[in-house]
Amino acid sequence: MTTTPNRAGQRASLTAIWFAGCAGLALLLDGCMSGPPAGPAVHYTGDLLTDLKAERNAVAPPKDRVLWDYRIATVALRREAYDEAKNALDDAIRIMGGLLAGPDDAARRARSLFAAESEKTFVGEPYERAMAYIYRGMLYWRDGEADNARACFRSAELADSYTEDRFYRADWVLPDYLDGLATLKLGGDGSDAFARAEQSAQRKLPPYRKDANVLIFCEYDLGPEKYAGGAGGAQLHFRADPPQVRSARLVLGDQIVSLLPWDDVVFQATTRGGRVMDYILGRKVVFQQSASTIGDAALTGAVIAMGQDGNRRSEGKAPQHEEAAVAMAAIGLISKGIASATQTHADTRSWVNLPRSLSFAALALPPGDYPATVEFLDQKDDPQPRRTQHLTVQVTGEGGDTVVFLSEFAKKPVPSVNPDPSSVVQPRNRQGL
Repeated sequence: MTTTPNRAGQRASLTAIWFAGCAGLALLLDGCMSGPPAGPAVHYTGDLLTDLKAERNAVAPPKDRVLWDYRIATVALRREAYDEAKNALDDAIRIMGGLLAGPDDAARRARSLFAAESEKTFVGEPYERAMAYIYRGMLYWRDGEADNARACFRSAELADSYTEDRFYRADWVLPDYLDGLATLKLGGDGSDAFARAEQSAQRKLPPYRKDANVLIFCEYDLGPEKYAGGAGGAQLHFRADPPQVRSARLVLGDQIVSLLPWDDVVFQATTRGGRVMDYILGRKVVFQQSASTIGDAALTGAVIAMGQDGNRRSEGKAPQHEEAAVAMAAIGLISKGIASATQTHADTRSWVNLPRSLSFAALALPPGDYPATVEFLDQKDDPQPRRTQHLTVQVTGEGGDTVVFLSEFAKKPVPSVNPDPSSVVQPRNRQGL
């Protein structure tokens, strides 16, 4: 008759251990199943643009397609592969538009405790979405479609209106300025947009010239990088190298066109304010810490209870806390497992090859070919010879305005810096230099 309690205790112990084992196995399987699926191998050619497209089509998961589109578009622009850039941006904007109309299942899962924010479909932070529209607007204008260009510039400002800090909402200069210029070209009044641009710039901007037929877009310096910080890596932060280029200038015949930084992409990234996801991740951190604390307390209680039973056995007495010890151990293991499975890390996927500074100028030139030089100036306003570029501005006088895109990073095709799809562009070489 004295064996019945022992058997009951054994059954309770086995049940608790089985339950803890199942919970641990479930968490383990969840972690295993959420890993990246194996994809076909990529044959690397050594050309960055070709390899990026191959990665997007072969190994990039669907949730990261927009991220690859962004990077491809930037490289293509700097190669003057404008059709490639348009295709990539159109694909990204199509996906972005659908997701912003309503969150997809991946975005909903990212809000749960056991799914990482990086599991959601990437569309980028407000500054990244705005840059996609700015680049696309420039390309529309190049194709003679000023109305579509204006729509893109307005979409860029709308993308920036989602920032948490109201003071910094819709404070890009270039989208508003170009909105007004396009409106003027289309026969309207762009003065309101000009006033908004000047207010954001906090300095006097060049007045519009309706007769301007050459539009100069220019970009330089390294843009922002994302990293996770704070408790549990739940806070999204940005960093940037000190500026190496203060401004640029275009020397075209006897004209010297100053290309000052109208917009600072690093500023746009770092003044976005909080995100809805920051709040969700913060709640996840609190839950993770609570679950871990409960687990620690339960495991400590189990150790104490087992120690007390050990003392009773040494005194020849029957144990009193065996079932409680096993139950507390199970609770502790489960709680610690839940804490370790809670995903608190901020999403640091990033459009890594963005520039820092954007500039613009508008000229009125008769048809012809114009040899030109673009110089990038350091903090002392001295030209940096290794960055100097030579080009010919061709003004045909047909098909609308001539659009010229200048980039500090416009180089000949270069090899991929790393054939690893997870880090296709290295942090210090992220412009493909």
